[in-house]
Amino acid sequence: MRASLSATVWCGLFVVFGFCAARLLAAEPDLRSRGEKRVFRNAEGDTLPYRLFVPKDYDARKKYPLILFLHGAGERGDDNERQLVHAQVLRFVSDETAKKQPCILVAPQCPKDGWWGGLRVGAKKRPAGSEKSSSPMKLTLALLDSLDKEYSIDPGRRYVTGLSMGGYGSFALCLARPDYFAAAVPICGGTDAKRAKEMAKVAFWIFHGGADPVVKPELSRDAVKALKEAGATVKYTEYPGVGHDSWVKAYNEPELVDWLFAQKRKGK
Repeated sequence: MRASLSATVWCGLFVVFGFCAARLLAAEPDLRSRGEKRVFRNAEGDTLPYRLFVPKDYDARKKYPLILFLHGAGERGDDNERQLVHAQVLRFVSDETAKKQPCILVAPQCPKDGWWGGLRVGAKKRPAGSEKSSSPMKLTLALLDSLDKEYSIDPGRRYVTGLSMGGYGSFALCLARPDYFAAAVPICGGTDAKRAKEMAKVAFWIFHGGADPVVKPELSRDAVKALKEAGATVKYTEYPGVGHDSWVKAYNEPELVDWLFAQKRKGK
């Protein structure tokens, strides 16, 4: 009887979750379709698919903030679509946001067997030098350099955010280029807390679900503690009872948009 009841409850939860997810995705098709499909190719011929969102009324005489979005492991591939399955991040390029602060958002897609860099999900130790040695990471850095040349981007307002594998990648990018980003929003990710001083110039708003069974919240808690001790500007939001999909709540935080765009790299 208990087993039957448990199965019924779980089936019901999956149905509800599926219905809610479907409604969420159906509510944002226009935003996803606005992203131009592109493929970055480096001098060696290596490629990286990405989606690019540029303001409708882009003016090269103005300077625009840049947001880099790194997806999770489940969205890897080469279709140049799956990286936007979790469309909540596109709040940053919605019409409502664009009225106050238009920006450029880029969302690369990591290959099926690739990794953004940094700690891996479930890993206890960081692969040595992984924030620089990952091919997807190298290509992403090269992509950013190419966009800096192509568009009028504010060098003092470059931001990175990501979820799960992309949360790890957000930290890794800040380690790879600590003087490049003004702020980072890692969600359900992790990093080597011992290297916090290397990222102390970056402002962080870190998110995690308190009941995350995939990436333990202790990883974010340790990062927050170390970053604060290193003198970094840090905000931390942990959602009690929320599992791995804490990005749903995080990207809908009322103050997130204003907070992110208010961050400016020191000296710029």
